[in-house]
Amino acid sequence: MAAALLVAALGGGVVAVAVASLAGVGEHTTTVREVGGFALPSNDVDLQQSGALSLRDIYTADAPGVVQVTTTTTVESPRSNWFGNSFVPGTEVERSLGSGFVIDKAGHIVTNYHVVAGARSIRVSFSNSESMKARIVGKDPSTDVALLKVEASSRALQPLEFGNSETVQVGDQVAAIGNPLGYDRSISAGIVSALQRSLRSPDGSPIDRVIQTDALLNHGNSGGPLLNAQGQVIGVSSAVANWGGGVQENTGVGFAIPINTVRDVVGQLRAHGRVDHPLLGVLGRTVTPAMKKQFGLPAQRGVLVARIVPGSGAENAGLRGRTSEVVVAGESYQLGGDLIVKAGGQDIVSTERLRELVSEHQPGDTLSVEFYRGDERERRSVDVKLGRQPPTPQE
Repeated sequence: MAAALLVAALGGGVVAVAVASLAGVGEHTTTVREVGGFALPSNDVDLQQSGALSLRDIYTADAPGVVQVTTTTTVESPRSNWFGNSFVPGTEVERSLGSGFVIDKAGHIVTNYHVVAGARSIRVSFSNSESMKARIVGKDPSTDVALLKVEASSRALQPLEFGNSETVQVGDQVAAIGNPLGYDRSISAGIVSALQRSLRSPDGSPIDRVIQTDALLNHGNSGGPLLNAQGQVIGVSSAVANWGGGVQENTGVGFAIPINTVRDVVGQLRAHGRVDHPLLGVLGRTVTPAMKKQFGLPAQRGVLVARIVPGSGAENAGLRGRTSEVVVAGESYQLGGDLIVKAGGQDIVSTERLRELVSEHQPGDTLSVEFYRGDERERRSVDVKLGRQPPTPQE
């Protein structure tokens, strides 16, 4: 069963997000399968967006394309003493449950990386109760996306249509279909609560432009589709917020990886079985007007470089990290590094914006970077050849 991972805190460090918190359902979970479809209440939420479908119509059209992903994992059992006898650690088999959805007639299925991480075997169950073995085409821990494939008749596969996550707005009506707590293909409805959130991926990399929703998500929803009012996939349900690090259900704060990110990742996984992420090679902090005033920085917006990754394009281009560190009111500030204000001709107002711009390129591309150095008031410019993010060790 996947262990919970705490990622980037939201709201000033009060709320933490558990990436893997939707994945695990114990071996003894009772699964309830619907007979003749899932009956929605007669008072469906009225979706007022252009061309909107009712929840019943969305479920009827899309639920057959949502699958149940069951994984079997071998874990080491701890040493124990039983009536004074010590036993050598052995192995135990754990089963966990997640969701996924069909994307083409060739049998490709999208789910979360954390749903299948470390899995010894994977089985996929369809709405007609048919279960079959799935193989992993590729996995990308940095975006928490995995691509599976099953050998099934094209008639048994109902692909879901991708939407455009760039057009999603706060307040849009959405629906999530998945297998919460083992209940097959359940639907919940809500709205887009916020955009541009950031999650910490299973390998520690930040995932940007994440969609926040109040559609209820639970254990087993991971990897399922978040749908717009037209029944198109705009995100992959991946995480829920929890307070103080404890696992909670039905917090009303869930997160989905945007489908535009997923589409790019899936394309690379299908072609190469892996994803090559570009690397600039700087670690920094978002500059605020208050920081400019307090430390006399040359600009009130940008990214102040704290550290340069050895051997990276940033180091080769001559960018510099911090030279000193000060503590103000208990908060540490790493100062003296270059202050990046533009990249690729675009203004840089935050570390998230810098990551977004870098992610739009490929390893080997050249990115122009404009920055201030030290107390200089004249802006410098340098071209940085992007490197390749080191791959995450595979299980």
